[in-house]
Amino acid sequence: MLLGLTLALLVGLLAACSGGSNESSETRVLRIGVLYGGSDNEPYFRQQYTDMYEMMHPNIQFEIVGAINYDDQRFQTSEPGKQPDQPDPYEKMKEMLTGQNPVDVVVFDYNMLRRMTQDNLLTQLDPLVTQDKFDLADYVPTVIEGIKSAGDGNLYALTPTFSSSALFYNKKLFADAGVTPPTDKMEWQDVFNLARQVASGEGENRNFGFSFNRWSSDGFNDTQVYSAALQLKMWDDKGEKMLVNSDEWEGVWSSVASLYKEKVVPTHEFMNQLNQKIGEDGGTDPFYGDMFIKGRVAMTIGDYGYINELKRAADNASKIKDYVPVDWDVVTVPVNPKDPETGGNIYLSQLMGINSKAQNDKDAWEFIKFTNGKDWAKLKSRSVYEMVARKEFLKPIGGLQYNMDAFTTLKPLPPTSSDADNIWRDKPGIWEAQQPGYELFQEVINETKTAREALTEWETRGNAVLEKLKTDPTGGGGGVEVMPMPR
Repeated sequence: MLLGLTLALLVGLLAACSGGSNESSETRVLRIGVLYGGSDNEPYFRQQYTDMYEMMHPNIQFEIVGAINYDDQRFQTSEPGKQPDQPDPYEKMKEMLTGQNPVDVVVFDYNMLRRMTQDNLLTQLDPLVTQDKFDLADYVPTVIEGIKSAGDGNLYALTPTFSSSALFYNKKLFADAGVTPPTDKMEWQDVFNLARQVASGEGENRNFGFSFNRWSSDGFNDTQVYSAALQLKMWDDKGEKMLVNSDEWEGVWSSVASLYKEKVVPTHEFMNQLNQKIGEDGGTDPFYGDMFIKGRVAMTIGDYGYINELKRAADNASKIKDYVPVDWDVVTVPVNPKDPETGGNIYLSQLMGINSKAQNDKDAWEFIKFTNGKDWAKLKSRSVYEMVARKEFLKPIGGLQYNMDAFTTLKPLPPTSSDADNIWRDKPGIWEAQQPGYELFQEVINETKTAREALTEWETRGNAVLEKLKTDPTGGGGGVEVMPMPR
């Protein structure tokens, strides 16, 4: 009886680990295509996504295929002054999906989704979801709606995780100023006006109202953040004509320049002075210039992982001289008044789809179901840097209390152009058309030029560069080497 009971329990356990007794014992290969392969990337991907599934399904063998070998790119050499060959990521992915031995599952970034659906490279998942009654009811709306919007309302991929940003704000600074804190879906101009109200103090005691990121920045880069959120372009989709001389760009430059002139945002000069004083006093800065965590900035845009940094600072406050932890909360990032449901800080970088030419589409769907299922989400919900796509398992980090919905409410911004990456690769010298913007924006801050005058000059100088690139895509200087980075 004991032997029989032991065998019965063992059989049940094996059945559970193998995904069910109806699963075939025949060994099958499931080919997964990723953008960058290589000796470092493949082990990482297996650890994150396939090792557990392979243990539970011993009859499935995974083959990870990289469209571009990162090692080849990293160690590639070229002649002096000559731009190294830069493969087209999308075309390489397409080759991997349509070649003689196509992959079954493809893992890709959101900016490729629309092109893949338009080129009929992916299998529509809606019928499979309905057929298997795969529950997507608790999927984060940001994720599911963002995916469908790139597929004309249809589902061609799923992602188990995503990353997002929010507007962090300091409760104490708002309370001290007697100003109402920010709310979800505030327009950019409203946030700027709020920042003006809460900024206070003079000299080294100045508290700032806003920062476009956690670190001090130059004004031109801030205009790039703001213009991207408004879906503005520097040049057209072919990289042949500058688009900066417009009312919309003038509004961006005028707004950001006024923040600097009114000392609403911290400057490099202020940070240098602060760091110099810390050094003269014989101290060190454990926060590396992060002005929000120091309690000196009322609002800043930060990603989900920033919560962990704030928590660590609070947990170690007793070790830091004169440090008072920030009492903070979050709301959604500022929105474009023309599209208040969309934000610029949602990243869907691990989309999983089934190749329309998959040789093993059944196992491909089973794998996607597993990695996008509730059990997997529950396990991965412990991450402090990424968020799982199932809302049921989105819990505040470390028992903290904050507005979790701020990270999940807005839809991701669609790419401004499906060919944006191609321009930087095909015309590596195009960075020269951007360069005048740095000095010209500083002239706007210094009030030696108006925003429109500076943009008009940028248009002229930028167009001269773009014209030159028609005959020499490198701009005569060999271009700037752009190396792909592994995830």
